Formats: sequence, C-alpha cells, structure tokens
Amino acid sequence: LTGVPREQRAFQYVLAHAIPGDPRHVLQTFDQWSYRCEHLSSPGRALRGLATAGKIVERLLHERAPRTVLELGTYCGYGTVLMAMALPPGARLYTVEPDPRHATVAEKVIRLAGFDEETVELIVGPSEEVIPRLREQHGLLKAEFVFMDHWKRCYLRDLQLLEAHELLAEGATVLADNVVFPGAPHFLQYAKTCGKYRCKVHRASLEY
Repeated sequence: LTGVPREQRAFQYVLAHAIPGDPRHVLQTFDQWSYRCEHLSSPGRALRGLATAGKIVERLLHERAPRTVLELGTYCGYGTVLMAMALPPGARLYTVEPDPRHATVAEKVIRLAGFDEETVELIVGPSEEVIPRLREQHGLLKAEFVFMDHWKRCYLRDLQLLEAHELLAEGATVLADNVVFPGAPHFLQYAKTCGKYRCKVHRASLEY
C-alpha cells in the first residue's frame, strides 16, 4: 500500500534498530523483521536449535577458511554479511546480484555492517555476464568457496561457466542452497555424475 518495496521496508527497519558496524546485530535485526513482520528469503541463522542454511554456511567457512569466496545471489545482503563475518583475515568476498534494486539495498546493508570494498565487492549484473569477466575486471583468479543462492535454473549453467573459465580453485567447495526444494535437479544430477565432485546433501530447516 505504501509503494515501498518489501526489501526497502526491511532495510528501513534495520537502519532504525541495528547497531552500525556490528554485523551480528544487523543480522539479528533482519531476523526480527522476518520473524515478526514480513518474510525475506535469506539463509537465516537460528530456528529453535535446528540447522538452517546460514548455520551450514558459517560452519563450512570456518572449516575451510577460504581466501576467496564467490556468492551468486546477494539479494538484500544477509548471506553476504553472514559470510563476511566468517572469513579469515585478509580474505575477500565477491558477491553478484542481477537486480539493481536489490543491489542498492544490499550495498547499504553490507556497509552498515562494517565491511568495506576491500573485504566485500558487490557486482551488479546477470551472473552469466559477470562470471566470464570476474578475472579480468574484478581480479578474481580462483574461487576457493562458492555459495549459490540465486535462481535455481541457473545453478548448472553457472557452475559450468565457472569450470569453463577455470575460476574454481583445486579442492574448491561449491555450496548450493535449496537444491531439493524448490529444487535444482539438473544441477544435482550433473554434480553427482560428472565425476568432478564429491557430493553431500545437507538437511536444513526452512528459515523463519
């Protein structure tokens, strides 16, 4: 009714209630909005003690300690802030968002949480156009960790693009959200049968 998009309404709430420079509090404020006001499609961090995608991302990042991380699908920046918190010192996160309106919100959220462009670079554009120029235009030589959380129909295409442009480091981790529901069957089939990957399905609760 207000004409203000849901993502912008969420950011206004975060801006009013979150502590600037405190990424954990920024995420907690986002969670409060999504629990109490309107649902936002984000990884989530806690749900009555059950595992969420956000908790899985955090755990894997702490285990692998990658120096270069690529996120496909920034949305409002929730997952970006979550991953930036878990990066080892000196690591860099590249995040790609195709929708300029969402990217505008995400940029504000990322900077509000206290992460500068040296730590988190937000790239606006369709993933199929951004991936081929990641090395030349953005300096990403090899990604050690990739988090896919964009359009499920793009998962397989973008994984193969990363392969074709030799952007995956040896032993890289590729984590893809929501592959069972809503589902990315072609991606799953390829990952399981192409012989290049060891696959594991992580069970997680739907956020909020």
